[in-house]
Amino acid sequence: MRQMRTAIGLMSGTSMDGIDVALLRTDGEVRVVRGPSMDIAYDPSFRRRLQAALETAKAIEKREERPGDLAEVERELTLRHAAAVQAFLHENNMAPADIDVVGFHGQTVLHRPRQALTVQLGDGALLARETGIPVVFDMRANDMVHGGQGAPLIPAYHAALARNLPADCALPTVFVNIGGISNLTYVGADGRIVAFDSGPGNTLIDQWVEAHAGVPFDQGGMIASEGRILPDLVARYLSNPFFVSDERRSLDRNDFTPPAGSEATLEDGARSLARVTAAAILKSAGHLPQGPKTYVVCGGGRLNRAIMGDLAELAGATGAVVMTAETVGLNGDSMEAEAWAYLAVRSLEGLPLTFPGTTGVRMPVTGGVLSTPQHR
Repeated sequence: MRQMRTAIGLMSGTSMDGIDVALLRTDGEVRVVRGPSMDIAYDPSFRRRLQAALETAKAIEKREERPGDLAEVERELTLRHAAAVQAFLHENNMAPADIDVVGFHGQTVLHRPRQALTVQLGDGALLARETGIPVVFDMRANDMVHGGQGAPLIPAYHAALARNLPADCALPTVFVNIGGISNLTYVGADGRIVAFDSGPGNTLIDQWVEAHAGVPFDQGGMIASEGRILPDLVARYLSNPFFVSDERRSLDRNDFTPPAGSEATLEDGARSLARVTAAAILKSAGHLPQGPKTYVVCGGGRLNRAIMGDLAELAGATGAVVMTAETVGLNGDSMEAEAWAYLAVRSLEGLPLTFPGTTGVRMPVTGGVLSTPQHR
């Protein structure tokens, strides 16, 4: 039996709103004990710098390149993650010596799977020095070297969680993570795992309301609740070749762009894009081995009542039930950060992070780069 390790996971997602921190004790396989979590928001000025970094990163042709001010942004991002770890340890009366490893996602600024090119800003060596804790980072690259899409990586963790779901969660179960991009993890009754990105999550809604209302996201779906669905606008998004292609590929936020301002009012745009998010999940679920019986929803999108209402309606029409992560005893905010802690332990153990059914990689492969603090 493998030893239990204590790990911290750090996640800064495509919404670029802050850092999620979560503690996990795990053997990297089936034993998972979830611990406390916290989130630390980015201030608006740094969030704008990260948004600008997406444009700057388009010039990158080799993973190590940092054009413009990307090296400076990377350093500041890493120091903010170090501060987040220190704040988390302080709040939970823990010391660096209590933690075996940190799983560091960094900030994705470029993801081009067709070119086997993915860039996550984040200096693992600097984070290890600043925190005094070993850090596993850069977990997507080895998958791409072996023919994978580099995403999604969370399915290995979903599969571990699926072993302990309540009895009323009928299999097949699909974990739906609605972040900036939505992704699905299918866990079959036979233990089979299939995963892929399903389409835009919150990213279109976030961009729409930021451009037209000056707010970073539609809190609780309040703006959408005042609008109506524009069927032609929704149909245009759902006719994207991504949804009909037999090839499941990973997405980044540049694959879908928000509507022109003249196409909808603020409220109608938010409402229609919420429908796109929900409908994209069901449309992509058509590529799964079997129709799901249960959808477990995590990520920020589960808090948008327009998205959740549409998802319940559309899934219900197929005979499936939609539940939030909290309904089944999980934490929908911290799950991705927990996954990065889990994956860091798997990396230390040399266990696979990705599989042919999750990223399209040729064989199950491990990944990640380990940086250890000099004084530990």
